[in-house]
Amino acid sequence: MKASIDRDGCISCGLCAETCPDVFRMADDGLAEAYGDVTSDTEDAAKEAAENCPVSVITVE
Repeated sequence: MKASIDRDGCISCGLCAETCPDVFRMADDGLAEAYGDVTSDTEDAAKEAAENCPVSVITVE
């Protein structure tokens, strides 16, 4: 599985990086980025991050 973030809509809340730090992090520009692959160990947390994103810019597929 792969995660992606529409960075144009990101509001830098950091929830995704807190929820699933193995897949998401805050980049140097202050916006979130997906940097790791979604594995069976991180799938639930990555999906939770996507579901709880306040601006719905995260896709996990």
